Amino acid sequence: MGQVTTIGTVDEYIEQFPKEVQETLRQIRAVIKRAAPDATERISYRMPTYTRNGNLVHFAGHRNHIGFYPTPSGIDAFKKQLSPYEGSKGAVRFPLDKPLPVDLIERIVKFRVEEDKGKAKQKGSRS
Repeated sequence: MGQVTTIGTVDEYIEQFPKEVQETLRQIRAVIKRAAPDATERISYRMPTYTRNGNLVHFAGHRNHIGFYPTPSGIDAFKKQLSPYEGSKGAVRFPLDKPLPVDLIERIVKFRVEEDKGKAKQKGSRS
């Protein structure tokens, strides 16, 4: 079995990709940080993850696309806007050969922050 390299930070994660993919990964990271400035950034499930009281969103670089994982509720709430993209119950694929839908990603992240705040109020955590 080959040796597994541990990625400890989002910077290390991004740096493992070709330059042109790094630019797109940095762009999606900046959008998430702008939309959820108080979220904690870490590596979870071997990809960049943003949390508050619970997971908000994840993203991952792939050969031909960026995977964006805003949970099933994030996908459902923006189903119409996400319809041009391939995806699944909790994920969407943004092709690397097309512009990143920055405004849409920002709206989805803000939606997830508001959902997280609602759950936090129910549990009595930070809002």
